[in-house]
Amino acid sequence: MHTAGNSPSPRPHGSRAVRGTAGLAALALAGSLTAACQVSLGGDDDDPGASSGSPGGAATGPAGPTTAGDDYVPGDGNGGYDVQHYGLKLTIDPNGAKQLDGTATITATATERLARFNLDLTGLDVASIKVDGAPARQQRGGDELEVTPAEPLEKGAKFTTVVEYSGTPKPVSDPVLGTYGWIRTPDGVFIACQPSGAHTWFPSNDHPSDKATFDFEITVPQGLTVIANGEPETPPEGTGGAPVPPGAPGAGGGPGIEPVAWRRTSPHAGVRRAMTTSKWRVKKPMATYLATVDVGRFGVRTGKTPSGIPVITAVDPTLPGVSLDQFHKLNGDIIEEWSKLFGPYPFSSAGGLIDNADVGFALETQTRPVYGAFGLQPTIVAHELAHQWFGDSVSVTRWKDIWLNEGFATYAEWLWDEKSGGQTVQEHFDEAYEGLGAGELWNVPPGNPGRKKMFGRSVYDRGGMTLVALRNRVGEDVFYKILKAWTKQRAYSGGTTEQFIALAKKESGKDLDEFFDDWLYRKGRPAK
Repeated sequence: MHTAGNSPSPRPHGSRAVRGTAGLAALALAGSLTAACQVSLGGDDDDPGASSGSPGGAATGPAGPTTAGDDYVPGDGNGGYDVQHYGLKLTIDPNGAKQLDGTATITATATERLARFNLDLTGLDVASIKVDGAPARQQRGGDELEVTPAEPLEKGAKFTTVVEYSGTPKPVSDPVLGTYGWIRTPDGVFIACQPSGAHTWFPSNDHPSDKATFDFEITVPQGLTVIANGEPETPPEGTGGAPVPPGAPGAGGGPGIEPVAWRRTSPHAGVRRAMTTSKWRVKKPMATYLATVDVGRFGVRTGKTPSGIPVITAVDPTLPGVSLDQFHKLNGDIIEEWSKLFGPYPFSSAGGLIDNADVGFALETQTRPVYGAFGLQPTIVAHELAHQWFGDSVSVTRWKDIWLNEGFATYAEWLWDEKSGGQTVQEHFDEAYEGLGAGELWNVPPGNPGRKKMFGRSVYDRGGMTLVALRNRVGEDVFYKILKAWTKQRAYSGGTTEQFIALAKKESGKDLDEFFDDWLYRKGRPAK
């Protein structure tokens, strides 16, 4: 992630901040999460605040933990089950009285015997809940949706929960992290949810320690286009669009991208209530905060990299100075370069979306990062696409290890700057190391920065510097051997700092404990 703040350039989020080549800007996240306490029997039309007994009588027996136990995101996540798949069937009308009508079908396995379990959900009305086809009891409180099935779930049992819900999601407004989540745009919706925004628009086990595959079926007013994670059943296309004539801006793929199609959405008078549906599939496990469904009017390009990876790129055509053609080519070029250095690209498609969203960050939503209205900045794109390896395929299992995402993506950002003729990686390192006013850099250990600094400068810049120092310590060949081993061994799962340190020691044959203690866990400026 990259965020744009008051620094000269914006920085990525989760990259969450939008960031320039010189340093990390302040993180811009946000939203408000509210939910009244309510209890009802799934399927009834009772008042949301009414109480009703469980289908099978009073709830008895064990309940799963109501949190993942991560103090960086208090209350997020749940225990007692492991989600394998989310099927989200959503109708999104950005200008409707209710912007969202949804049905979430969640397939999971009980990891212990459960008389009841919790999902994360806030601010939306739940019409019904069924577990394995039978009505289930719901109880609401804060950001929690407690579900009591008609019969307890045995340990090891695979079960399916179907939740029908609706409402208008609110962006998260966090006094520490800022505004993020479900963000309205002039013509649609922009969704970027790091770290805790997924449960504002679908019920989930909202913590990166529980990843799952996804299917989306999205219905929107005709004239709008949907861009989501993964691969579409049919290529995205807006009504009223027409292919760009040869030689027009955006026509032709340029070096590194084979042109397949180019389409632009446009307003469609007289069909405001006509609807159109698209389907997208995410084949590899994804953390909930990386899910996105973006709705609006976009210019769209599709193509393939030279190695055959499909690329889908979208840009809001109202943004001045943003070239769809340049963005599309850049996505392909960076994916090809990172595949050489970090290992094979981990997913079955790539791309990105730049929307007219009033946010100062970008986010590495899986397969297809999303960027706010700050425009096209190549080093930010390099940062977000590096996250496909570091953060998306290999995810954190606890937020204290966020440097494993942001430090690695910052290193990649510096590397792309070097490859583009800008500052070298070492020059970025030296500039930060010798820089004045670097109090946070040396006073906040990136290996455990605390909630208030989890997207601060130390996590990004000192995290990236840790990798530069490691490269200098073990040599470039061994360094990239470590990175490739990390992305291969932990693909589609999670990793911790301790596991990365152990791998670096094994691959290098060096005792690196003191090195990592200095760079990740101690205050003060480490020796070069």
